[in-house]
Amino acid sequence: MNFETRTGPDLGDAAPEYPEAPVPEWYRDAKLGFFVHWGLYSVPAWAPAHPPGGVPAEDAYAHHQYAEWYANTVRIPGSPTWERHQRLYGTGTSYEDLAELWDPGAFDADAFVDALVDAGARYVVPTTKHHDGFCLWDTATTTFTASRRGPGRDLIAELHDATRQAGARFGVYFSGALDWHVSDFPPIQSDTDLFRFRRADEWFSRYAAAQLDELVEKFRPDLLWNDIEWPDGGKGREDYGVAALLRRYFDAVPDGAINDRWGVPRHGFLTREYTHVADIIEHPWESTRGLGYSFGYNQAEDARHSLSGAALIRLLADVVSKNGNLLINVGPRADGSIPELQAAAMRELGAWLRRDGAAVYGTRPWIRACEQTGAPRAYTAAEGVVNVIALDPSAGIIDLPHELAGARAYWADGEAEADTRPDGGTRAVVPEGLRGDAAAALRVVL
Repeated sequence: MNFETRTGPDLGDAAPEYPEAPVPEWYRDAKLGFFVHWGLYSVPAWAPAHPPGGVPAEDAYAHHQYAEWYANTVRIPGSPTWERHQRLYGTGTSYEDLAELWDPGAFDADAFVDALVDAGARYVVPTTKHHDGFCLWDTATTTFTASRRGPGRDLIAELHDATRQAGARFGVYFSGALDWHVSDFPPIQSDTDLFRFRRADEWFSRYAAAQLDELVEKFRPDLLWNDIEWPDGGKGREDYGVAALLRRYFDAVPDGAINDRWGVPRHGFLTREYTHVADIIEHPWESTRGLGYSFGYNQAEDARHSLSGAALIRLLADVVSKNGNLLINVGPRADGSIPELQAAAMRELGAWLRRDGAAVYGTRPWIRACEQTGAPRAYTAAEGVVNVIALDPSAGIIDLPHELAGARAYWADGEAEADTRPDGGTRAVVPEGLRGDAAAALRVVL
C-alpha cells in the first residue's frame, strides 16, 4: 500500500511547519537495503500460504499473507491462524503469552549482519516495533519488550552495533499508528478497518512520540521507516507531534532519510510494497517486499512462494533502472537464523553484485529504463558510462540502442565483441561464460 496521499485532519491555520526532507545522496547511491522482520510473530511463524492467484478480497485479512500480522489474524474467529493457534497453544494462550517462548539465545548479530552485507546490503532496517506493540529495544515506555520478556536482550542495540561495525547504514522500522498491545479495538478485517481501528488520542500520540524519540536518541538512525501513518492526535504543533519529531530527528541526523508513510504533507522517498513500477519515477522511491509473500518468517511457504536468486537479481536491476532502491526483506526464524531458502537467494545476489555491482551502486536512471523490443535489458547510468544489464544473457546477443552505437563496451571479463545488425545498428555478443547467469552488465563508455 502507498500512504503518502492520506494527510490526516485538515488543521487549517493551525497546521505545523514541517522540516524539509530531501532524499540524501548516500541513500540514492546505496540502492540495496535489507529489511529485517523479526519479532514476537517469529515464534508461531505462520500465515496461510497464498495460492498464485491470491485469495478473494473479502478473505484478505482472515487469510492474511503476512506472518507478522499474526496478532491480528489470530483474533479473527474461524480464520486459519485462529484454528491453528487453538490446536498448538490451547485456548488459554494469548499471542502475548508467546513472548516467554521466544529464545534467540544463540543469535549472533555480527554473523547475521555480515550475511546481509555479503549479500550486498548498504543499509539495514530492522523492525523495532511492529503492529503487535512488542518492542525489540530496551525502552522506558513499556515492559512489553524483548529486554524484559522472553529474549531478555536489547536486540536492536545488538543489530545497531553490528551494522555500524560492518560499515553499513542503520535504519529503524517503527509502527507509528498501530499498536495492538495498548489498543482495545476489534481485529482489522478490511482496508476500512485499517484506518478506523486505531488510536488517535493524546496519550497514544505521546506514547508513540516518546518511543521514536528514544530510538533517535539511542541509535541516531540514518533512516526512519515509519509504517501505517502517524496518530492523528500527533499531527499538530505539539512537541510530541510528528512535525516536531522530524525536526528533532534532522537536528540529530542532518543527512537522515525518511519515507512517505507519516500521513502528513511532507515526505522523503516514496514506497511501493509488492508493486511493479512500469517506468522511471522522477522522485526517489523504494520498492519493498519479502523474499516470499510474507515479511515475517512463514514456515508454510516453500520455494513456490519465494524469489529465487535469479529473480532477485532481475528485480534489483529493474528497480534501480527506474530510479528506485530495493529494500528486500529477510525474515529470520525465532532463533535468529536465516532459512536456507532465503539464504541461498541472498548468496546468489551477493555473488552477482561482487561482479556487476558497478552497474547498480551509485548509478542514476538513463534516458529510459528499458526497451520494448529485443532481449530484455535494463539501463543505468553513471558519469561517462551507461550500463546495459542483460536480463536474459542466454539470448547470446544484446542490441545496443542507437544512442550508444559505436561506443566501447566491456563485460566483466573484458571488452565486448561487437556485431552489426541487418538494420545497421550495433549489438554485443554475450560471452559464453555469462550466458547461464541471471543477468550480466555491459559497461558502455561514452
